[in-house]
Amino acid sequence: MHRSRVYALLIDTPEAEASDATAFWSAALGAPAEPAPEQGQFTVLHEAVPGIVAAVQAVDDTARYHIDIETDDVEAETARLVALGARQEAQWLECRILRAPGGHLLCVVPVHSDPEFFNSRASSWP
Repeated sequence: MHRSRVYALLIDTPEAEASDATAFWSAALGAPAEPAPEQGQFTVLHEAVPGIVAAVQAVDDTARYHIDIETDDVEAETARLVALGARQEAQWLECRILRAPGGHLLCVVPVHSDPEFFNSRASSWP
């Protein structure tokens, strides 16, 4: 048995436009923007979506949105989502990058939330 939950909504933005996108989304959502420590490609939009991390991510690709699913077992959650029809596209560090039916990207990541918060919000899977 493992557990997972939606952890983050990422606004993927071409690197050259990330500063303007961050300013826009911060103002549009009324959320203070703060660069993520030690992960320069992310700028967190604090409390833009309560209970979920929202951030602008500078990417070397096209603009899009994606979600991160955090889990206490990355391999099991990846296998569960693949069985549901997703395809694993890549791996970056501990993160598995998947493509869902319909073409949307999503990432499966280890638990980043406070353990008590994760435990209270995660779904259990066989």
